[in-house]
Amino acid sequence: EVQLVESGGGLVQPGGSLRLSCAASGFTFSNYVMSWVRQAPGKGLEWVSAINSGGGWTGYVDSVKGRFRISRDNAENTLYLQMNSLKPEDTAVYYCAKGGALCSSDGCYPVDPVPVASRGQGTQVTVSS
Repeated sequence: EVQLVESGGGLVQPGGSLRLSCAASGFTFSNYVMSWVRQAPGKGLEWVSAINSGGGWTGYVDSVKGRFRISRDNAENTLYLQMNSLKPEDTAVYYCAKGGALCSSDGCYPVDPVPVASRGQGTQVTVSS
């Protein structure tokens, strides 16, 4: 059974930083592309970023490029999202997801929406003064 547990969310002022973590279990973490997706209040699910199994290829939605950085530690079965220069429009519930993107040397790009069974329970990020 896939288990993904996110942590690290919270309330932060505009311009601040947060680091999200996702502890994975129930599958061979190092074999899979991993993604972060988010859902803002009243909006649909949005793919944010992804990283390939080895960690060398990444991709980001345009709105977070240059501000967010995805990484992973396969020895610890953990996925991370470092978020800098946060904006109010980054306010959302952030989910860690198994799969959710195709990756190559050209980067990672989202595929079909990630099913609920392939993502965690989410962590709330609120950017407000």
